[in-house]
Amino acid sequence: MVSEHPHAERRHLLNGGRISVAVVLMLATALFVISAHEARDPGTRHPQDLGQLTEAESKRVEKLAAQVDSLRAEVDRLTAQNADRSDGTLDAGPAGSEVESGSVPVTGPGLLVRLDDAPPNPAVAAAGADVLVVHQQDIQAVMNALWAGGAEAMGLQDQRVVATSAVRCVGNVLRLHGRVYSPPYEIRAIGDPAALRAGLEASAAVRAYVRDVAQVGLGWEVVDEPSITLPAYAATELGHARVPDGVEVLPGVAAAATTGTSALRTSTADTSGTGR
Repeated sequence: MVSEHPHAERRHLLNGGRISVAVVLMLATALFVISAHEARDPGTRHPQDLGQLTEAESKRVEKLAAQVDSLRAEVDRLTAQNADRSDGTLDAGPAGSEVESGSVPVTGPGLLVRLDDAPPNPAVAAAGADVLVVHQQDIQAVMNALWAGGAEAMGLQDQRVVATSAVRCVGNVLRLHGRVYSPPYEIRAIGDPAALRAGLEASAAVRAYVRDVAQVGLGWEVVDEPSITLPAYAATELGHARVPDGVEVLPGVAAAATTGTSALRTSTADTSGTGR
């Protein structure tokens, strides 16, 4: 059947087409504005690959760690106020258990040990590029040697490490307490410098690293430091833990009262971790 008003229908179709085109143009303009806004403000963009995701999560961990540090400082301040004696004086200093647990910042003489990757060397890399980089077991060997040498407290990069700290290398970067670091790696230990040096010299693993230092150019530096300041431990790596049966936690406190499931993090290269 032929329409009696073909021109009216044509006008209706044209008007409908104009409206559709206008809607499409409005949506396209809106998408363009949103995309431009996200491009100008990287903080609103979602990670597009693994590298961006790692960077975003590292920044989030740093922000949360800063909040933990602030809260820990507030707790320490309130604890010190409550520990005031009746005569208005404070205790002479932190107990040994507080230093070992890392719950308080410490200052004292000690050693700075710096490890770094070797410069590119095609002749050596042909036999294996792994020999040119600092490995997880190298860092652990130094830290364990320093503990054995009588270190009273220790730090790696800008963090305090304790007996439960787990050092992990992923590719050519170091992960510690949720943060990521690149070489050079700096280990600071508070203690008698001579005894700490003796601990390094007595370690077979450290001596093997030093041999590679001479052969391929790995970075190695040991410096006496008259004053080292280490922050309080500011990370939590434990999920659940339990004391072995028959082991007394504190005098008069039954071990069974602290039982649970063990989920301590350990190193793949050295299951003893970095503890003493």
